[in-house]
Amino acid sequence: MAEKDKKCEFDYSKYLDEVTRRIVYGITGLVITVAVVVFLVWAILHPHKPSFVLQDVTMYEFNISQPNLLTSNLQVTLSSHNPNDKIGILYDRLDIYASYRNQEVTLAHLLPEMYQGHLDVTVWSPVLTGTAVSVEPYLTPALNEDINAGMVLLNIKIDGCVKWKVGSLVTACYRLLVNCPASIPFSGQLAGTGPAIKDQLAQKCAVDV
Repeated sequence: MAEKDKKCEFDYSKYLDEVTRRIVYGITGLVITVAVVVFLVWAILHPHKPSFVLQDVTMYEFNISQPNLLTSNLQVTLSSHNPNDKIGILYDRLDIYASYRNQEVTLAHLLPEMYQGHLDVTVWSPVLTGTAVSVEPYLTPALNEDINAGMVLLNIKIDGCVKWKVGSLVTACYRLLVNCPASIPFSGQLAGTGPAIKDQLAQKCAVDV
C-alpha cells in the first residue's frame, strides 16, 4: 500500500509540472504572436511621423534686467497633422517650452494627452512664462544685441512621446522632439504693461521620432 501511495504522489507532481510547463509555453506563444502581429502591422502600414507648424507667437513681455535675468510671457499657437490614413497617434507627456540659443528661458508647459485620428489636425495655444530666468553670462550680450536690433530668434520646442494606434493595437512609446524656430520682431524691451506683439509665422517645424 505504501508503494502505491508513493507512486500516486509522484504521478500528481509530474502532472502539475506538465500543466505549469504548458501554461508557460502558452503565455510565451501569445506574447510572440502579439509581437509578430504588431511588427507586421508596422511593416505593412509604415507610419509616418506627424508634422508640426508654428502658426503664430504673441509676445506680452520680454524683458532682461541686470545682471542677466530674463522675464518673458508669450502665447504660441501651433498645429500638428497626422499624415496617416490608417494609423492614429496618441500624444503622451508633451512638454513645450521656449529656448534661446539652446538655453531654456521659460518653464515647460505640459500639453494635455490626446488621441489624433487619421489625417486629423490638432491645434494647441499654450502660454509660456519665465520669471527672472538666469541667462548664461556669455549669452547676455548677444540677447541684448538682438533686442536692440529689434529681432530675437527663439525656438519653441516640444519633448514628449507618441504611440501609434491601429485598431485596438497600441505600440510602445516613441520619443518625440519638435523644434520650431521663431524670429520675433519688436522694438526695445517689452515690460508687460504695453500692447502685445503678435507675429504670424506659419513656420514649419523640425520633427524627430
